[in-house]
This record gives sequence, structure tokens and C-alpha cells, in this order.
Amino acid sequence: MSKRHPIIAVTGSSGAGTSTTGQIFRRMFANEELTAAMVSGDSFHRYNREQMARLAAKGQFGERNHFALAANHIDKLEALFYDYGHSGNGRYRQYVHDEDRGLQAEGHKPGTFTAWGALQPNTDLLFYEGLHGAIVSEQYNIAQYVDLLIGVVPIVNLEWIQKIHRDTHQRGYSQEAVVATIINRMDDYVHDIVPQFSHTHINFQRIPLVDTSNPFVVRDVPTEDESMLVIRFRDASEVDFSYLLQAIPNSTLSRHDTLVIPGPKMALAMDLIVRPMVQRLIAQKAFA
Repeated sequence: MSKRHPIIAVTGSSGAGTSTTGQIFRRMFANEELTAAMVSGDSFHRYNREQMARLAAKGQFGERNHFALAANHIDKLEALFYDYGHSGNGRYRQYVHDEDRGLQAEGHKPGTFTAWGALQPNTDLLFYEGLHGAIVSEQYNIAQYVDLLIGVVPIVNLEWIQKIHRDTHQRGYSQEAVVATIINRMDDYVHDIVPQFSHTHINFQRIPLVDTSNPFVVRDVPTEDESMLVIRFRDASEVDFSYLLQAIPNSTLSRHDTLVIPGPKMALAMDLIVRPMVQRLIAQKAFA
């Protein structure tokens, strides 16, 4: 952790909502006039889209799905966090998504990576969103370098529903293929993804208020209006719950460290909770 070069990481599995959270942070950084080095966890995958497809076709899932540490350059991610915390610099690359028209115009094919290169200079902080921002294992300790760690964790049935809906409607996969992916990476989900949420400073967990008992037959993703958001703080002593209960309509406490709010209030809650934390991180830079 570094006062001069703070790092914020949002971690969660595929389809969990980290991208939406990233958009909230981008707006927040713009409002605060902060320049952030934006890093995606997809950029640290070991295999590109075609390589993953070939491995899957051969039935070689195991440690080769993106949840598995061995399927990612965790060493490079840890090196980036270490380097940025010490110097404000580091090396990264970009994964080319289907919607990345700018990178495609530069000649990069969707599903591939750009070359490794240096972060832009003179940034105020580093922001990461992806699968492995809070890894602590025998070999790696990513979490130790992060100043603000946030988990985005819908209950597992909702997570599956969101993934099935996204991959079938937006990416053209069959439901059978998506379900097979969920099953084949379950061991890595349990061993590599879930433990991270014990290291986060704050967890945002969305819980649907409609029946999701069988997520494989649900045709629509439960909306924000059909959900509640459970927000758990690792250190409740630093949280002004009285203020949050007044500022967020229809919110309540379920435990001394847990705030429950209506689903549509996520952006408001994240702004009220996280913005002061970001401001403190930036203010500390002046005294470092």
C-alpha cells in the first residue's frame, strides 16, 4: 500500500457486475478531476480467445479457464501493483473486446491482446477491475498492495443468470455451452475467486427478491427494482451508519457492519461510501 501512489481494485467473477461498478468509478474520477490508470483484469489472461476455444474443444478446461490462477499472468499483475505502489509506473496491456472500436481500428483483432507497454505517466491513482484483485495464496499476495479493495458479489444463482443472459444474448453462445462453462470452472470459482471476498474492505452483494431457485430456466435477469443490495464493511468503526441510513431512502442495518439498501440505490450508495475514501487517498498524497 502506498500513500503517494494509491491503488483501488474492484474484484468479482465474470457476469458479477464489475463493469458497471467500473463505470461508476470512471464518473467519480471525472467529477473529482482525477487521472486514473485504468487496468482491466482481462488483460492478464494467459490465453487469447482462439486459444481458449481450442482448449475447450479438446475438453482441456481444468486450470485453463479464466478463473484459475494458472490461466492468468498473476505474476505480472502483482508486479504491476508493486511497481505502481512504489513508483507510480508499471507495465500492462489491453484485451481487445468486441466493442473496442478504437483498438480494432489500430489493427487489433477482437479477442487478442495489445503488446505490453508502460502505463501513462503522472496518474493520480491506479484503478483495477477484474477477477483477481484480492488474491492471497501461497505464491501471491495481490491484496497487500491495494489501498481500497471492493468486492462485487451477487448471490451465485443471480450471477449465473446474468452470465447466461449476457453470453447467450450478447455473445451468441448456446445456453448449453454457457452452463458447461459454469460447471467446468466451478472448482476454480470455489478455490480462487470466493476466498478473495474475505480480504476486501467493502463487499456489495445483490440479492434478488424474485424466485431464482432454478437459474437455468429464468428467462430474464432480475431488475434492480426486484433486488436488494447488501453492503458489508470490514471495519465498521470507520463508517457513519447514521448518515447513510438518512441519506439512502429505505435502507436498514442487518448487522453492526452490514447495510441493506434497495437495488436501484447502488450508484448513490457507492458514491456516498466510496467518494470520501477516494478523497482521503488523494489528500494523503500531499503529505507523503
